[in-house]
Formats: sequence, C-alpha cells, structure tokens
Amino acid sequence: MGNIKFNSDNAKESEFSKVLKKRVREYFNHSGRSTHGDTRMYLKSMVMLGLYLIPFILLLFVVQSIWVALVLVVLMGIGEAGIGMSVMHDAAHGAYSNKKWINTFAASSMFLLGSTTINWKIQHNMFHHTYTNIYNFDPDISTKAVIRLSDHAPLKKYHRFQKYYAFPLYGLMTILKLLGEINAFMRYHKEGLIKKMNASPAKEFVKLILTKLIYLSVIIGLPLLFTDFSIWQILTGFMVIHFVAGMIMSTIFQMAHVVMGVYQPVPVNGVITSKRLVHQLRATSDFGRKSGLLSWYMGGLDFQTEHHLFPNICHIHYADIAPIVEKTASEFGFTYNNNQTFAHALVSHYQRLEELGKSAVTLP
Repeated sequence: MGNIKFNSDNAKESEFSKVLKKRVREYFNHSGRSTHGDTRMYLKSMVMLGLYLIPFILLLFVVQSIWVALVLVVLMGIGEAGIGMSVMHDAAHGAYSNKKWINTFAASSMFLLGSTTINWKIQHNMFHHTYTNIYNFDPDISTKAVIRLSDHAPLKKYHRFQKYYAFPLYGLMTILKLLGEINAFMRYHKEGLIKKMNASPAKEFVKLILTKLIYLSVIIGLPLLFTDFSIWQILTGFMVIHFVAGMIMSTIFQMAHVVMGVYQPVPVNGVITSKRLVHQLRATSDFGRKSGLLSWYMGGLDFQTEHHLFPNICHIHYADIAPIVEKTASEFGFTYNNNQTFAHALVSHYQRLEELGKSAVTLP
C-alpha cells in the first residue's frame, strides 16, 4: 500500500481550512473549556462499564434462568458496543483526557472486547482517518467478504442481494476481529507499521496473546466454574454478546460513510486533489444528532464530520462545534452532509447498499 497526498491549488479550500481551525480554536479559548473530556466522560464510562460488568456478575452468581441469562448477555452486548464507541474510541485518539496515562488506561477497555489497541490504532487512526472512503486504503470500505462498500470494488452477481444479507453479517464484526487479530498483527508487523507506531513488536505480540487468553478465560472460563449452564449455552451467550455489539457498531460506523451523497474519490498518480479537511468533509456524514439518549450512547459517532475534522477533540464537545463547522462549510460553498434522523441515515445506508449491489456509480 503506497502513500496518498492531499493537494489542491484551490484557494477557497485552503482558506476554509484556516478559517475553520481558527473558529474552533476561538470557541475553546472563549469558553474556557478543554478540548478533552471532563466529568461527563467519567460518568459515561461508569455507565457503559456497568452495563457490561453488572449483567456478567449477575450471570455468574445470581441468575439461573436461561431466558433471564439471554436478556443479560444482550445487555452485555449493548454495553460492549457502548464501551467501544464512547470510551475506547476517544481514548485511542488521545481525546479522552489531557493525561496520557488516563488515555492509555481508558483505551485498554478494549480488553473487554478481547482486543488490544495496537491493531485498532493502525487500522482506524492511521488508515481510516487518513484515507477516509478511499478504496484499498480505507479498511472500512474495502470489500468485507461478500459485502461491497465502494464504487471501485469488483462487482459480483451476489452483491445485488447485499441489501438483505449485509446487516446480519455486520453482527460478526467483533468476533471476526477477535479471531483474525493475530493475522492482522503479523501483516502490520511485516509492513513495518508496528514500529512506525513506536511500539515493540515482540512486546505488543505478547500483550495481544495474553489479552486473548485472559479474556477467554474470564468470559467463558468463569461461567463454566461458577454456573450450571452447559458449555454450549455459554458459547451461545458469548456469540450473542459479540453479535449484538458487532451489529450495533458496524451499522453505526457505516451510516457515517456509506450513505447516499458521500464522496468516494480515486487518487490520480497518488494524489487526491483536495485539501485534507475538505476531503474529510466530503467523505463523511453526520446523522441523527438530536436523538437524545441514542445520541449520547453512540459517543459522538453521529457527529462523524466533526470527529473526522477534529479527531483529537473529545466527542462531548461535538454538539457545540457542529454549528461552527456547518456555518463555515456553507459560507465557502461546501456541502455539509447530514441525515437529520437516525432512521433517515439507516434508510440512506440501505439505499447505498442497494446501489452498490447493482453497478458502478458515477462519482459525485
């Protein structure tokens, strides 16, 4: 995989980038707020961790009914997704706190998904955020098994059915990550990306293996020791947790980038002819920003445009800077993608899946 440069001689794009950065910086200076998290993040973290851990404790020491257990593992899946979206995500970007050790500690909540942060930072921070919506560079839109998420991916006959089968397959996201993470690590190591992250490959590999062994010992081993559920019931519960978490996170991630009207450019001779911030604006969409509790739960992923423009700003501030971004984009004549409700975004993603399943689409 080569490098891509973002370059444009368009003076309006350069001015937009300067003005937007200046206005957002002025907002924080005038408000006296830090760009990082505050008490709201700590409270949210406690809620999300509680949503995952309390049902697990009840399963171990209280619950004997298989039907109550099913409800509890669904709650654990919801909690797992909440931890990924609202705690780990900000921390891995260094936005959770202004203290590095707190970010490292909060990012380590990825342990509850059976993973470590090194692969995530490469796949998400390094590739997805740098090469957003660029096929073969952004892992999030490169073909996922039988799901076609880009205009530039090979089109197969079965893709015309993906609008039906994509959503169930989204539920496999976290379990496939859990199982495929060692292979991904070895590939990143071979490409020199682990060292590029200023990390020791040997140390990170040991950490990855130990994390998975401890995670599986806890999530499967403890129920075997402390409950009367059979191994098959425990494994089914394990799969339900991951299916629920994977379905939630995958769907929400796709609603920000694989929707109608969002740009998927092609580099020409290794160059995208846009300034980086303008590219992020075109390749991303907000959605359902006034969805109340749902918006709170999603951890700012509904303000995806703001997140891609300013990934080092904690998501609790996105609702305040979104009007600044939208107003500035309008002043410079740039489209600000925004599906007004969660339902609109979901329908838009379904329509995009249908569109991508039929033929190559002319770029906007």
